[in-house]
Amino acid sequence: MKQLIPLYLLMAGILTFVMFGIDKYKAKKAKWRIPESSLILSCMIGGAFGGFLGMHLFHHKTRHMKFRIMVPLSVLLWCTVLILIFADII
Repeated sequence: MKQLIPLYLLMAGILTFVMFGIDKYKAKKAKWRIPESSLILSCMIGGAFGGFLGMHLFHHKTRHMKFRIMVPLSVLLWCTVLILIFADII
């Protein structure tokens, strides 16, 4: 089971990274956008690393306070979960 966690986080991270890229593209073209709640939720359920990278690489949502707090917080949460799981604490 532990072997699947990094794969899950990698896939969730890639998906979230792509979501941030698509939303940035659509923002520039004044098209329908991905809801902010979906971007944050995708970070919380495992795409934190991709979301953080997408935020900074695309310079997207970096001025929004909820993203400046929630995305790094989700990275911290997932780092803590990984440490606890792979250190056999939980």
